[in-house]
Amino acid sequence: MFLSLVIAIWAALGNTSALIALIAATALIFFIAVAARSQIVLTDTELILGKAHIERKYLGEITILDRDAMRLIRTRDADPAAFLAIKFWISTGVKIAINDDRDPTPYWLVSTRKAEELKRTLCK
Repeated sequence: MFLSLVIAIWAALGNTSALIALIAATALIFFIAVAARSQIVLTDTELILGKAHIERKYLGEITILDRDAMRLIRTRDADPAAFLAIKFWISTGVKIAINDDRDPTPYWLVSTRKAEELKRTLCK
């Protein structure tokens, strides 16, 4: 998509403008890719997803979700109070139940391509 924009700018304005557009579009795509990246960090006491964190003692049942189950829980079966750490381009994930009476969040829904590994690590 951005290459066609650069070609259109080149056709209309010339080489210099096309080069500037190419550099700007490349930088923008790189920035978006870095900003959209999320890390799952697990310490001895906490699960950290971006800026969100929860103590491991409050984590309940962990359910691995395949493509179809993830699609349903993101849409029709979603709970509005749930915490969503999802990326639309990742089709699998885990549902982590939250066992904290003070927290109205019933579960965390996390997109991950390594659901088995995440569950295994969280259950240690």
